[in-house]
Amino acid sequence: MRTLMLLILPALVATSCASASQEDVAATVIALERGALDRWGKGDPQGYIEIYAPELTYFDPVQEKRIDGLDAMKKMIAPYTGKIRVDRFDMIDPKVQHYRDIAVLTFNLLSHRTQPDGTDAIVARWNATAVYRATQGTWKSIHVHWSYIKPELKTPVSEAVS
Repeated sequence: MRTLMLLILPALVATSCASASQEDVAATVIALERGALDRWGKGDPQGYIEIYAPELTYFDPVQEKRIDGLDAMKKMIAPYTGKIRVDRFDMIDPKVQHYRDIAVLTFNLLSHRTQPDGTDAIVARWNATAVYRATQGTWKSIHVHWSYIKPELKTPVSEAVS
């Protein structure tokens, strides 16, 4: 009987996450991301490490290539500990698309920092995509992609044929 319960319990938990309402899933996923962003802005990248799944894949414009796995992400993110300061952020137009045990969060992020003269300045402008998967009763991020909002390219690039 105990073995049967160990086999059934994960399925029940996954079903409960998958059957949650769109609004509940959206609120949960956005709260996870906001919590990680709050910690990041205080120099604590551990907030993100805690919401990442072991099989995470990650892209951002500063990296040469995709980062695969939580251990690789921990190594990449460790040097940022204590070095990031964001006084406030605006998560603009977050949208969560929920499909069974998968939720896709997209948003724009504006990071603000107070300048020495007391004025507020936007120090980073991002597009963000985070794919979450319900597992063992919680949502974990399995893929993240950050890109700059309208970056200024030094050399204009186009795939169009002239």
